[in-house]
Amino acid sequence: MNPHLHGLQPYPFERLNALLDDLEPNPKRTRVSLSIGEPKHAAPDFVVDALTEPSRVRDSLATYPPTRGSLGLRSAIAGWIRRRFGAVLDPESNILPVNGTREALFSFGQAVLSGNPGGRVLMPNPFYQIYEGAALLRGARPYYVPATEVPDFDAVPASLWPQVELVYLCNPGNPSGAVIGEDALVALIERAHEYDFVIAADECYSEIYHDEAHPPVGLLEAAANAGLGQARCVAFNSLSKRSNLPGLRSGFAAGDASLIARYYDYRTYHGCAMPALVAEASALAWDDEAHVVANRAVYRAKFDAVHPILAAALDVAMPDAAFYLWPRTPVDGERFAAALYEREHILVLPGSYLGRKQDGVNPGAKRVRIALVAPLADCVAATERLAEFAHRHVFA
Repeated sequence: MNPHLHGLQPYPFERLNALLDDLEPNPKRTRVSLSIGEPKHAAPDFVVDALTEPSRVRDSLATYPPTRGSLGLRSAIAGWIRRRFGAVLDPESNILPVNGTREALFSFGQAVLSGNPGGRVLMPNPFYQIYEGAALLRGARPYYVPATEVPDFDAVPASLWPQVELVYLCNPGNPSGAVIGEDALVALIERAHEYDFVIAADECYSEIYHDEAHPPVGLLEAAANAGLGQARCVAFNSLSKRSNLPGLRSGFAAGDASLIARYYDYRTYHGCAMPALVAEASALAWDDEAHVVANRAVYRAKFDAVHPILAAALDVAMPDAAFYLWPRTPVDGERFAAALYEREHILVLPGSYLGRKQDGVNPGAKRVRIALVAPLADCVAATERLAEFAHRHVFA
């Protein structure tokens, strides 16, 4: 077996299941899950129609899909990136379709990292566990950049930068919803050129934001605006959050043509080509923006309704983007989540499960992550119960 498997920590939701396994929730309360960031809004009808048309299904099942994906899909992705971020990409050389950003962010690390002892991978702390797993299973050493809101790259020791091979970003951030500004992105890109490392930007929450006039900036957008091109930069995005299609497993990696070429070589062996039917439906989704605007409006209504209720009970900021709330808790988030489950049958994720200790302190220790993915009425009702619980429950 791969000896690096021993370095992996249990996945956050496995830890949550273990925490709650022996607890009995209040039978008088309806169960509401606010723990998993799984979109629950309806999938677009035109995508469902494309996936269920018999002749399309039959044709897709009869062919091996190409690893590079269809030109139609790559062109649709390039068009969306140009409209959204202003970056001009060649569908032939700058884009690869992937089966969701989760598999791509992991496999990209396997392709990019050298495997040399001492190679370092920077990632925000708290973070999406795929970044850590990708580093550990390639024999690299993670370095956790403080990121209770946005990552503070100025806090990285100067002596560490020459060892860095890969930097993972999550922008907008999970769990905070904070957005890294353009100046900070440009500064990081300039560091990548200076120290010869790669930036992998996980931008899967980029299309869920509150201010229609000010969408979050993207890595390729910042690079283009600064005249830095796409060298050492690869952005990842998907239809899971943007289009409420987590089960489609459809996304892309886009950026530096030389990195995309080598990543393509890796993927020809990895065996992860996107089925033709999925590619065709995905192209339709990337070409349509109306359903995305409508989706943002639904999330905006949730935050507008829920945030004041929760803010009356806990210290919680309104995030810039994504669909999470990241409140501080009066006690350790694990104790808070367990008691909330027992008393109110509401599931939230302890913040410590998303972080690692730095100087003896886990930055998520006294926080929980709340995913506003349930219907509006359920989110409001659950938040009212959660706020009442926070007011009334006294922890010894």
